[in-house]
Amino acid sequence: MNKTFDRYSGIVFFAIGIAFVFGSRSISTSAYGSNVGANIFPMILGSFLALLSLRLIYETFRNQQKEARKKQQLDYKRFGIIFTAAVLYALLLEPIGFVLSTFLFLMVGFQTMQRGRMIISLVISAAFSLGVYYLYVHVLDGSLPGFPEWLGLS
Repeated sequence: MNKTFDRYSGIVFFAIGIAFVFGSRSISTSAYGSNVGANIFPMILGSFLALLSLRLIYETFRNQQKEARKKQQLDYKRFGIIFTAAVLYALLLEPIGFVLSTFLFLMVGFQTMQRGRMIISLVISAAFSLGVYYLYVHVLDGSLPGFPEWLGLS
């Protein structure tokens, strides 16, 4: 870990999180056919990003031990896979629905970061995508793209 990089990236991500929170205040508070407005997710995600960034900044100051400078190898292959998966996730969200696209994105991400443990990856990916969909659509009365029509589960 590079403490200097972590500290500066924490500051940048904190600023982005705060910008999300303030930017979400200008978004409509209600949406057609939904009790949850479009401003809720950016506000919550911005808050989480800001809080996690504060934690990162705190950790870099807490552990100010001098470490031997060693060159870290950047993992471009993993970055490329995750970046491609994120782009495909954004493109496939409408055509195949939230649940399937989120499940596939999480599976690719988990398997990219740690090979094996397929059953655990399947369970976590399925539980997360179905859980978020259920909470947002059924509990909060929001709207997300469901399952594709060709599956017959809509």
